[in-house]
Amino acid sequence: MTECPCGSKRPFDECCGPIIAGAPAPTAEALMRSRYTAFVKRTLDHIENTHAPEIQDDFNRAEAERLAEECEWQGLEIRRVTETGDTAEIEYVVRFRREQQNISKAALSRFRRDNGQWLYVSNDLNLPIQPERVSKVGRNDPCPCNSGKKAKKCCGTTTELK
Repeated sequence: MTECPCGSKRPFDECCGPIIAGAPAPTAEALMRSRYTAFVKRTLDHIENTHAPEIQDDFNRAEAERLAEECEWQGLEIRRVTETGDTAEIEYVVRFRREQQNISKAALSRFRRDNGQWLYVSNDLNLPIQPERVSKVGRNDPCPCNSGKKAKKCCGTTTELK
């Protein structure tokens, strides 16, 4: 079994796979992770189908497809989850490579549960990224982008991990 791209360290078939296939997400965080994985796997119907009804018309399928194609997805880091009843906020950092640049974007997404199903409601992009810790990654250490390669064969010989 392959590890899920969402960073849960669980097999895809036991993590985001069933949610992308149509099973309801048990938590807002599970939906957030599955939406990231849908970009990685280019299964954008899941992204569109998990938008709240009032924002369905805002979904730009062509732009989402272009983004999914152009980016090399490198990881999702969930920083904070606040779930209160049928609403939730998730602060996260997504890392990707685009046009030969490593990019990290911090954001805060809002979700709500309607009739037992979690839905994406809104997103605040470009929050400041506060590193939790910084350490040097050696040439023979695993690359911090979670590619499974050594740092020297992936993102560089000395990379700062944030």
